[in-house]
Amino acid sequence: MQRLALTLSLLISSFSVVTADETLPPASYYRQVRPLLQRQCSGCHQPAKTGGNLNLTDFVAFQKGGENGAGFVAGDPDKSLLIQYVSGEKPEMPRGADPLKAEQVALLRRWIQEGAKDDTPAAARETISADHPPVYTTLPVISALAYSPDSQVLAVNGYHETLLHQADGNGLVARLVGRSPKITSVQFAPDGKTLAVLGGAPALFGEVQLWDVAEKKLKQSVAISFDTLFGASFSDDSTQLAFGSFDNKARVLNVADGKVIMSMDAHADLVFDTTFSLKNDHLISVSRDMSMKLTEIKTAQFIDNITSITPGALKGGIMAVQRHPKEEQVLIGGADGEPKLYKIFRTQARQIGDDFNKIRAYPAMTGRIYSLQFNADGSQFVVGASDATTGSARIYKTDDGTMVHELAGHKGGVFAVAFRPDGKHVATGGLDGSVRLFDVATGQLVKEFLPVPLTPAVAGK
Repeated sequence: MQRLALTLSLLISSFSVVTADETLPPASYYRQVRPLLQRQCSGCHQPAKTGGNLNLTDFVAFQKGGENGAGFVAGDPDKSLLIQYVSGEKPEMPRGADPLKAEQVALLRRWIQEGAKDDTPAAARETISADHPPVYTTLPVISALAYSPDSQVLAVNGYHETLLHQADGNGLVARLVGRSPKITSVQFAPDGKTLAVLGGAPALFGEVQLWDVAEKKLKQSVAISFDTLFGASFSDDSTQLAFGSFDNKARVLNVADGKVIMSMDAHADLVFDTTFSLKNDHLISVSRDMSMKLTEIKTAQFIDNITSITPGALKGGIMAVQRHPKEEQVLIGGADGEPKLYKIFRTQARQIGDDFNKIRAYPAMTGRIYSLQFNADGSQFVVGASDATTGSARIYKTDDGTMVHELAGHKGGVFAVAFRPDGKHVATGGLDGSVRLFDVATGQLVKEFLPVPLTPAVAGK
């Protein structure tokens, strides 16, 4: 027994010595420092919004620094502005956000102390900005479309950017280049002054971009969570923006300052889309967890599951939701391909097996629904869907469920649709990268165009 105790003692001592002598591997700019800066700092320090003339999305620009001097001094963290700004009892940066954790500051210090080397792989050295916009050799998948309230502009997602086109497809108005490589949702505020662009970089950050529509300038960039954001929706007075996230939360932020004012985590899976109630005092959110939930915004209190909670009642996740323009009703679509109209507020006690709030279901589409939108008065809506190989879009009458038009000509999945506010056209986009405009009265295709400028690929590159 004594021999066993001695052996264990020697093993523990040996392990302790090895652990004490171990040194950390060199800090990596690409794998550790860059992601930290992207999440915490580059919302205000990027090509589209260089606070203090500082850009933290590019290593050379980061090293050069801003109006107060170089960003860091290799080998000397105490003389580096970066460390000075994020350290101390009340750090100056990140401004308006929680201070960096002690281990994050320690990482930055260690990287600078070790020589502040740039280990970014050659293939990842990409600088995209308004002066150097994305170059396309193939069309990006269209996942987001939105018309401006005055029906003059159509916003389309690209890679690292949102492209503003004339609503009739006859010309490019502007390219709003930001830092998120993936854009999932675009939405104009009802007053037409702000364009919300949602997206992020998978496994790095989610981002809300708020653009000044008239000036074509970025007003706010808010980094949220560790992955992509989805489903932007504005309150009717344009003061609040709601959205979902990969972290299973639905949030509401104040448009004026970009501060999150409500966060709910009652969902069990990622939240794909959001919409406000008619009085703008409740949020409706839909999720991959097969539920549509109602939350009071003021208190962040979960109120109800609007859809049935009976096992098997819903066949898969819900991808899209929008409130009726004039009623406390919402339209949803998801994995079962069946558009459904629901009352928002329950007027009788829930019973096991009921789906009391459902008003009607519409003829199902092939595959799953990815996008839907009412027209201005709520009398019609457009829906886009896809299965593994094909895509489709339809216009329905809201009141009686009649399919008005099958919108033909899509080559692959339809992932985004938009109803022009003046009621003349609907726009569709998806897997093949083309935007199609259809006449609402006839259902006929009136325009098809490429939303991004294409550059022929050069052989061998």
